[in-house]
Amino acid sequence: MNTNTELIVERVDETQWQALAGETVVGSGDVSTRPDGRRFVSIDVWDDAAFAPLAEAMVAALPAPLHTLVGGEDAELTARWERAGFVPERREWEYSLGTGAFGGTEEVVRGVTVLPAGTADEARLRELDGALRGEVEAERGWHTMPAELRCGPPGDTLVDPSLYAVAVRDGEYAGLVRVVRGRGPARIGLLAVRAEHRGRGVGAALLGHALSELDGAGVSRAWAEVDQSNSAATALFERFGAERAGHTLQLVRR
Repeated sequence: MNTNTELIVERVDETQWQALAGETVVGSGDVSTRPDGRRFVSIDVWDDAAFAPLAEAMVAALPAPLHTLVGGEDAELTARWERAGFVPERREWEYSLGTGAFGGTEEVVRGVTVLPAGTADEARLRELDGALRGEVEAERGWHTMPAELRCGPPGDTLVDPSLYAVAVRDGEYAGLVRVVRGRGPARIGLLAVRAEHRGRGVGAALLGHALSELDGAGVSRAWAEVDQSNSAATALFERFGAERAGHTLQLVRR
């Protein structure tokens, strides 16, 4: 960018900003709101000088807290966000799993039945979802869970009832797993178990079921994000042959 050219940042609409040097667009920023209410911002620049003004304009216009995601090894981008007032909040492993690693058969756990996706009672599923979120928030905070990518009605944290398989133990809805299929590898977007049912193989039953269903549908690979501090979850995924494919850093500005 010519140092004599004034850089101007303007808000294009409710979710987008752009930086201009004269009549040339040299950077853009956007914000999206996840179903759980978290706002994530991102900035893409074609001139490094545009990053700070874009970040400053977005931070001034948007209510805190604000979140962003960067590659775990991208020290330069991390430093830019930190200069804008963001601090590290969560580091997560990205795992890649072969769905046929266990011969396409799901994990059988005594006393645990898994209801396939779309077959659980919706009222009980919503109750389970709310209870799990309450437990996670009380223990580690919901910010330690993977960012939810799909849009939904405000206040509705159940992304899509048809995506959830549910584990039943002793007649109770004990845990759930959400799998989203796309053109490439499927995404295991959420796997969670009620506190009173942990350590009973419920998580293994859910993950085994998810992989078996994908294998049966001809989906050969899946991926998932796991908080690096969650040793139980990382052990579970690695037990099922998951391989670390990368890591990301979530930052927040409060």
